[in-house]
Amino acid sequence: MEPNELLNQPNDGETPQKESPLKSLERDLKLYSESLKEVSTEIMVEGLSAYPIFVAHQYEVNLGELILDRKDLGTEWTIQASTLEEFVEKGIVHKDKKDRFIKQFKNPDDFMCLFVIVPEGANFVFYPYK
Repeated sequence: MEPNELLNQPNDGETPQKESPLKSLERDLKLYSESLKEVSTEIMVEGLSAYPIFVAHQYEVNLGELILDRKDLGTEWTIQASTLEEFVEKGIVHKDKKDRFIKQFKNPDDFMCLFVIVPEGANFVFYPYK
């Protein structure tokens, strides 16, 4: 992905700009926020993990448990619930980087931790609950 695509900047008149996928994700997160907060709280209260992670994607992903399906909801992003423990188990977060990840992890009562997957790659993003 080109930086101007990600930031939705003008591209000197070459081709019309496509909207950044992060814009559509932000729209969907505003709709999903309350549901995601409930799932996050449930994961922590049930003792499954102190570090809930939501996987945001538009394709098939074998990670976590499906909670919000874009096809059923008429939205652009599907969300699956996971945990840091699953990410370590599957090697997405290396065991030797787990402590560093935990130090970077924002308060799960205020922020959702998202693992955003796009064709160009994937990254962690913390987004505030509304």
